[in-house]
Amino acid sequence: MKKLAILCLTVCFLACGASKTVRQSKKTIKGNWTLTSVSSSAIGDLKISLLNDAEKACFENSTWQFVPNNFTGTYTLSGINCPSEQRYFNFTIDEIDETTGLYDFLLKPTNAKGKSETNVGYRLELTALSETNMQWQQVVSLDGKPITITMNFSKY
Repeated sequence: MKKLAILCLTVCFLACGASKTVRQSKKTIKGNWTLTSVSSSAIGDLKISLLNDAEKACFENSTWQFVPNNFTGTYTLSGINCPSEQRYFNFTIDEIDETTGLYDFLLKPTNAKGKSETNVGYRLELTALSETNMQWQQVVSLDGKPITITMNFSKY
């Protein structure tokens, strides 16, 4: 009975809470994607680690799956000397940020059962989304100066 009540409340919040644009974004993001490139605005070749998981080279050509009806997904890293086990995450797409005109995207790594061991998430900006391409950006600090990490995806 408790689970049924929680399910009903969740459906009510989702039906009333998300704008048409956010609902459309969740529909568009559904499916399988490849992270084709990772770049930064910093000058030079930096050793970038993403999502507190692995280096940039392991993320390039990684495969991602988004399941928006339950806000979950998986990704598998790619490359030589990269861990190959599937990773799990929960995600949300929040309303557009009025100051930047971009969507907030929150990704939280989890285990296979959807539980987060650290309850740490990563806020990214969903800067582009179409039926075939997606782009995320994250601003981080390097030596006290902001740099932007850009991740480009292609749908397959």
